[in-house]
Amino acid sequence: MKIAGVVANLSILLVFLVAALMYAYDEPLYYLSVQEDEYLEWATFWAFAVAAGIYCIDTWRQFTFSRQLPWFVFGLAFFCFLVAMEEISWGQRVLGYKAPDYFLEQNYQQELNIHNVIDTSVRRRVMQIILLGYGVILSALSVWPPVGRILGRLRIVAPHPALIVSFLAMVVVYSWYPWNHTGEWVELTMGFGFAYAALIPTQSVSSRNSKSPMRMVVIVIAAVWVLAALTVNVVRYAHAVDPERVQQAQREIEALAADFNSGRLHTRCGIHKRIYTFVRKYQQPYLLEGEFARLLQRSGDAARAEYFLDPWNSAYWIRHNCSGGRTAKIVYSFGPNRRRESTEWELKGKDIGAYLEATQ
Repeated sequence: MKIAGVVANLSILLVFLVAALMYAYDEPLYYLSVQEDEYLEWATFWAFAVAAGIYCIDTWRQFTFSRQLPWFVFGLAFFCFLVAMEEISWGQRVLGYKAPDYFLEQNYQQELNIHNVIDTSVRRRVMQIILLGYGVILSALSVWPPVGRILGRLRIVAPHPALIVSFLAMVVVYSWYPWNHTGEWVELTMGFGFAYAALIPTQSVSSRNSKSPMRMVVIVIAAVWVLAALTVNVVRYAHAVDPERVQQAQREIEALAADFNSGRLHTRCGIHKRIYTFVRKYQQPYLLEGEFARLLQRSGDAARAEYFLDPWNSAYWIRHNCSGGRTAKIVYSFGPNRRRESTEWELKGKDIGAYLEATQ
């Protein structure tokens, strides 16, 4: 049991070490790794999905053993399933369907997920409470026999005390936020943490399968990363280039570029936003009646025009960077593979875009 806890904790700490090294020594690779539909996001999905599956099995075992619904374990299974699906926006980018209008309007990512509708500060506080309350406080209290007996009667299952190190590390890193997109790495470790909590049994849960937890921890680590790699490559292969939609996106990009180059729109250095967000935040309503809007209205795609969506129902973006006398202004779409491949200064990969005029 002790060895399983050590392996679990080391795997969590290793994730943070890799993130720190990448951020310090290979920043382009770091930013590529935190993009949507890359290995990190799919590993997070699979970590929570595997945890949900383990908790579902555990729910059934406890129910057949005691004939009482293990409500807490079932709640953990549901929570992990919900987080897994939220992580991939319920398959929206994979399948390319248009999100309901409410999410296009209220979700700053214009995707079908609930967590990005909630204010960022609230979302971060809730995550800290979950990590600290479930992974650290509940686990520590469960060691005290009177509390342990109460938790047992209430059918509340705490993580094994050995995992306090992992959950405490997540709380510290998430509160410290040492790197941009730190939350993406904490979400991954959180998924692993819940999976480990389901695998490493506590003394109060005799119905769990406690055989070789260390072996199961290693299998989960390997399975998550193998499944993530397979998913990334399968999704990329499945998103075959559609010449007709590519041409359509190119025409729309040209229209957006004409709107931005008209002199009626103004950007500033440091902007990198979805165009819908740009229009709302910086009050640029001209785009709603410009060349892009007219083009889509003529083609019968007024709904996409309202939310500045490309033919794959992903957002169009505006990027304006300035540094050392260098300027890059780009409007672009992720293209048929629905993943960002461009850098801060250049259009790359299958991204479809145009460079704007250097003036303004």
